[in-house]
Amino acid sequence: MSESKRKIYTGAQKAKIALEAVRGIKTINEIAQDNNVHPTQVSQWKKELMDTAGSLFDGKRGPKPTNAQSDPDRLYAKIGQLNRELDWLKKKSGLSL
Repeated sequence: MSESKRKIYTGAQKAKIALEAVRGIKTINEIAQDNNVHPTQVSQWKKELMDTAGSLFDGKRGPKPTNAQSDPDRLYAKIGQLNRELDWLKKKSGLSL
């Protein structure tokens, strides 16, 4: 028995097929037959495209805000500050040698 490998479609290929289905010029069965895909798969890609299409334009313009927690310079500065405070407290309490 010969084993056939599954064809792996790229995101661009899936998007092209899904857009073709959304346009509605051809039926889903015709699109599936033209692209050697099962009609159910075309329907799933179409549904996924319709569900996620709105999020494409949700992003705001300009640079993305940086996460204050992940800024390494700020974190190193905080570590230095805490070490200085700890040394000062040890000195004042008499715990240092």
